[in-house]
Amino acid sequence: CQAAAQKLSGGIGSKLCGLQMMRGNIFPPSHSFKSWNINHKMSPLLMFCFPSSDLLPAMDGDTKTMTFLQEVVDILLAYIVESFDRETKVIDFHYPNELLQMNNWELQDEPASLDDILISCRATLKYAIKTAHPRYFNQLSTGLDMVGLAADWLTSTANTNMFTYEVAPVFVLLEYVSLKKMREIIGWPDGRGDGIFSPGGAISNMYAMLLARFKMFPEVKEKGMSSVPRLVAFTSEHSHFSIKKGAAALGIGTESVICIKADESGKMIPADLERRILEAKQKGFVPFFVSATAGTTVYGAFDPLIAISDICKKYNIWMHVDGAWGGSLLMSRRHRWKLDGVERANSVTWNPHKMMSVPLQCSALLVREEGLMQNCNQMHACYLFQQDKHYDLSYDTGDKALQCGRHVDIFKLWLMWRAKGTIGFEAQIDKCLELSEYLYNKIKDREGYEMVFDGKPQHTNVCFWYLPPGIRYMEDKEEKKKHLHKVAPVIKARMMEYGTTMVSYQPQGDKVNFFRMVISNPAATFQDIDFLIEEIERLGQDL
Repeated sequence: CQAAAQKLSGGIGSKLCGLQMMRGNIFPPSHSFKSWNINHKMSPLLMFCFPSSDLLPAMDGDTKTMTFLQEVVDILLAYIVESFDRETKVIDFHYPNELLQMNNWELQDEPASLDDILISCRATLKYAIKTAHPRYFNQLSTGLDMVGLAADWLTSTANTNMFTYEVAPVFVLLEYVSLKKMREIIGWPDGRGDGIFSPGGAISNMYAMLLARFKMFPEVKEKGMSSVPRLVAFTSEHSHFSIKKGAAALGIGTESVICIKADESGKMIPADLERRILEAKQKGFVPFFVSATAGTTVYGAFDPLIAISDICKKYNIWMHVDGAWGGSLLMSRRHRWKLDGVERANSVTWNPHKMMSVPLQCSALLVREEGLMQNCNQMHACYLFQQDKHYDLSYDTGDKALQCGRHVDIFKLWLMWRAKGTIGFEAQIDKCLELSEYLYNKIKDREGYEMVFDGKPQHTNVCFWYLPPGIRYMEDKEEKKKHLHKVAPVIKARMMEYGTTMVSYQPQGDKVNFFRMVISNPAATFQDIDFLIEEIERLGQDL
């Protein structure tokens, strides 16, 4: 213990060592948290009756601070272990009105004791979704990486901003290094170009639309939309809703987003794209932006990027690739062919917080043209971006962002990349795709299942209907469709009430509700896929 204390500076190590000796072993027997849970109650000696004002920076607040934070760490470690335990529920579900009444969530004028704060921490985690659980398949972002978690803790402890090198020297450099590496993987020569980490794929997509508009009509920055003709953007009917949201936010309008037909597997049809571009031009509109999707949200489809890029080049239109979901397949030698042509794009959205399991949130917008972001967004705020600083001002990246304050999202990606290497991410991604193909092969010919579209999954999305025995042999197609529409919502509700697993469902076009299984959790196994199939059948057999 004293040897460990000597490694810590300022005497704090000795105090922490003594604190742990006073408390006794904070870990359960054999240093295992298996029997430890987030509802664990502290012994009377460890009750925190004092307020948060006694913690640092209070005078002599270091010991109380370490005591409090160690208790928080105990809660977190217990929750982490529970999250990976298949015998633990994915969710302890309660309806909103019940949950509001079960705990005191209201804010008050008087400060609560730290004991109450710890109770709130436990309650929050008790009713939270265990997104790291191996049987949580509900969203595109799942799993919990320990190195990424450690990086997030460090980032919050550093608590700095990403706008200038002077306040975030290491983080700014790591963002520079990582964005360059990502551009190299896309295929841009020598990793040249630009980029930024943003608060999610929706904002990255909006950045791309903003840059496309500025590239074609730079005067819009100062004079607004009244200075430009009617602009139109194009995207697949299966694309993410953020394309329309971006158009609304930028004053372009959702009616100016033209949705292009997709084929049965969800891929954009290039011939329809060209037809709609010509129609728009005949009406006097100006096509300025095409968003192709690499990994659609529901089907996991990859638009044909080479054909789309040919059309964009022909009509001088900015080509963006929304690879928020599928961009990470660029890390896989086995699967990156699905993004052939991405190197011809003007911009790419790539969300490492999805298939790479980097803790939320971590989204990158990569841009092929260097300097465009700066020209588009800079406002020359002299209190931040002084031109007479004593270092290279190119590392003051904040003026190219829409935000002023910007969270440090880079460190968790960079540290995970260091820990895994590119080959580690590749293995992780390949495994998830293997699991999706395993699920597809298990159910495609299984009684009671029907695939939403023909063919193997393009990504980890497996879309299917489960037909309970009660409707399996209905002859009236409309009546069968009406009943089938209700099946997935009921099974999903039962999943949540039992807490055994979670899978998303939705309709698509004229197709009634179906399950959309997505796999991005590195903890998932073939046995978990088998469990899911059996659980769907157990929960739906009486419908």
